[in-house]
Amino acid sequence: MFRLSHYMRQLVSPTPLRPRRHPVKPVVIWNLTRRCNLRCRHCYSVSADRDFPGELTHEQAMEVLEDLGKFDIPALILSGGEPLDRHDLFQIAARAREMGVYLALSSNGTRIVGEQADRVAEIGFDYVGISLDGIGKTNDWFRGQDGAFDQGLAGVRACKNRGIKVGLRFTLTEDNAHQLRDLLALADAEGVDKFYLSHLVYAGRGDKHRGADASWRRSRHAMDLLIDRAWIAAAEDMPLDIVTGNNDADAVYFLRWAAENFSADKVEHLRAHLASWGGNASGVGVANIDPQGRVHPDTYWSDYTIGSVKERKFSELWSGDDPMLAQLRRRPRPLKGRCGACAHQDVCGGNTRIRALQLTGDPWAEDPACYMSDAEIGVEGGDRLTVTPFRGKSHDPLHRFL
Repeated sequence: MFRLSHYMRQLVSPTPLRPRRHPVKPVVIWNLTRRCNLRCRHCYSVSADRDFPGELTHEQAMEVLEDLGKFDIPALILSGGEPLDRHDLFQIAARAREMGVYLALSSNGTRIVGEQADRVAEIGFDYVGISLDGIGKTNDWFRGQDGAFDQGLAGVRACKNRGIKVGLRFTLTEDNAHQLRDLLALADAEGVDKFYLSHLVYAGRGDKHRGADASWRRSRHAMDLLIDRAWIAAAEDMPLDIVTGNNDADAVYFLRWAAENFSADKVEHLRAHLASWGGNASGVGVANIDPQGRVHPDTYWSDYTIGSVKERKFSELWSGDDPMLAQLRRRPRPLKGRCGACAHQDVCGGNTRIRALQLTGDPWAEDPACYMSDAEIGVEGGDRLTVTPFRGKSHDPLHRFL
């Protein structure tokens, strides 16, 4: 996750660089259930409104939670499917709250009404992220259910009315990019605390619909809008925290914007902070536990499993000698193509490896969603990215690229 507003403030009110904690403990995104009342076009877990076999029992989930607490993770994000469709969500959340971990809820918002909203408030979630992928019918089409926009917005308002920090999450595609400005206006009008723009990742139904991914031009235009909004907020001390996710080229694009508008010493300071952050955090600062208890480098790596919490503790799996984790934690990573030749690897970290894997069969190939030109990233040659699509599914195990 690229914290645009945070790094924009580094240009306005610089702060000293903090040393990184080693080893890095991951933010854990825990998909509690695959069940969901919506059917979103970009869903990485291919959720549906039915029960799925093999999900963790209540007892297993509580054992996992205790281990996460002892492992001293910095944050826990409870997600799904729709996490409010998990019968013991509030028991899990209450225990996590007792443990003192930063606790967030990732929801479509349609279930946050009445008593459910009261329970969310009583638990004391630090943050609730609610997904809206357009205004009105655009969101309803995107999420596969009429009325989903109104219900999701009602969930936002229910959180605000109860004093819960809440944010809007928006996945950018060719089909809804034209409504980004309207969603930013909605965020301001509703007084939400955060706006999160996610680039499309080719996983689950998101892979099926990857042809709708935003063009490089639209991605750059979206970043222009967000940078303008973040600059106004930083310069005038306005609310609304803006972050982006799943395309770490955003940080490189922002760095170039800063170089065009600020002095060299401020840009050098900004770059030092961005390099300390390091870009893509899959397998390093981010981990995923899926509904069946399988552990992955992040939520999009569903085809690569480190192990199962049904068999070994998460802390043991994450601290073990898994070969893919070892490669993801390398700096620089064993990148190829444009990503391997990029002059900003320390800032970007190689971007999102799953897109490279899905299009080429190689997780270390260049990320096709990088919208920077060759000249902008210090690669000699033309100004366009060329990727030869991988024809069909790979039958070779992923570990052949380790």
